[in-house]
Amino acid sequence: MTTKTPSDSYTTMTEIVLPNDTNVFGNLMGGRLMYWMDIAAAIAAQRHCNAPVVTASVDNISFESPIKLGNTVHIEAKVSRAFSTSMEVHLKVWGEDFTQQFKYKSNEAYYTFVALDPNRRPRVVPQLQPESAAETELFEGALRRRQVRLILGGKMKPDEAVELRALFTK
Repeated sequence: MTTKTPSDSYTTMTEIVLPNDTNVFGNLMGGRLMYWMDIAAAIAAQRHCNAPVVTASVDNISFESPIKLGNTVHIEAKVSRAFSTSMEVHLKVWGEDFTQQFKYKSNEAYYTFVALDPNRRPRVVPQLQPESAAETELFEGALRRRQVRLILGGKMKPDEAVELRALFTK
């Protein structure tokens, strides 16, 4: 199995915010944005492993700036680390106001996907080789984020989280 790079999975998705996508304040609804983010992240994960994937978890999504009715949404997604059968996908979301001619960051998040074989069982995915300092930083932090996800999901005991322990002990 060949090693892949984050650029091999890079996906960008663009949507326009229409009235049906907004809340009573004229802002893009968070649920709609999360739906679009899940699609973009799934495409990036599938590009990495060349297989169908399912969403395993979604990390904290903090909304920095609302995206207004009529603005454009740009979602960038790429695999930040591959484990055995799962992949962490890092997403950045940007809003773009054409009338005022500026682009602004809306949020960022991490989604985790599991690759499936033809029998819908987890399958091994290619490893990831970061290409830049920023990608290496995301790659290295992914193990800690994974351990937090496993602890919160009840799949790992806190004392088993070796990477996290190093953050809190001398």
